[in-house]
Amino acid sequence: MEDLTGRRIVVVTGASSGIGLAAAEALACRGDQVVLVGRDPARLQAAGDQVREASGERPELFRADFAVLDDVRGLAERLRAAYDRIDVLANNAGAIVLQPVTTIDGFELSIQANHLAPFLLSHLLRDRIGRLVATASGAHRSGALDPDDLNAGLRRYRPIRAYGTSKQANILFTAEAARRWPDTPAYCFYPGLVRTRIGTDSRLVALGMRLLPFRSPQKGAETLVWLAHQDPSRLVNGAYYADRRLRRPWPKAADPQLAARLWAASARAVGVDR
Repeated sequence: MEDLTGRRIVVVTGASSGIGLAAAEALACRGDQVVLVGRDPARLQAAGDQVREASGERPELFRADFAVLDDVRGLAERLRAAYDRIDVLANNAGAIVLQPVTTIDGFELSIQANHLAPFLLSHLLRDRIGRLVATASGAHRSGALDPDDLNAGLRRYRPIRAYGTSKQANILFTAEAARRWPDTPAYCFYPGLVRTRIGTDSRLVALGMRLLPFRSPQKGAETLVWLAHQDPSRLVNGAYYADRRLRRPWPKAADPQLAARLWAASARAVGVDR
């Protein structure tokens, strides 16, 4: 693995378990200063203990619930107060929502937690970020994104379609961020089918984890860690990766006009300038 950057400050959201925790542990063991963001205080504390045991250094812990946009705004304020720079923001937090849920902010929970919240956090930290890395998914092929109606998924709700739409948004956001913020490299990746907590309340997901070749969180996190440290000259800004290789997403996640519309709609939704 190329590493021309030395010790970095890396903020990992969704770091209480799964891919986020595995990535945080690997980055800390490489010598990075890791900042863990999670929703549940007890699980976040346990994750911090695990990273400390593995690396010898205790990471900083920040609690925030991405189902509440004011939590995201508060998180950004606390991160700005704590760090003059954030070398890498890993937008990893995500959820498969099994029932239709409308957040306190008025949005379908999947699109808010998986897209609007990291979109807002990235904007609020824009001047501090050296690099963006987003955890996307092959589930984007199931997406049905309509920027004119971010709550379209609430009608005839289907969990996989709602999740896929949010992952489609992750890929489109990454590409548009690269166009609008060319001085901040942005990448997204598919970690593969990973055995994590996400969606485990579903009997179908639980059955799939027993029958399908799911990989470990450590394996799923490898591309995140690689994208966090690889020299930008060896990567394609705004691109989608899997298993440390450049991949082409489905056309619905590679449409620049759709990406621009999503950006404008998201900015209006969370109240930031374009």
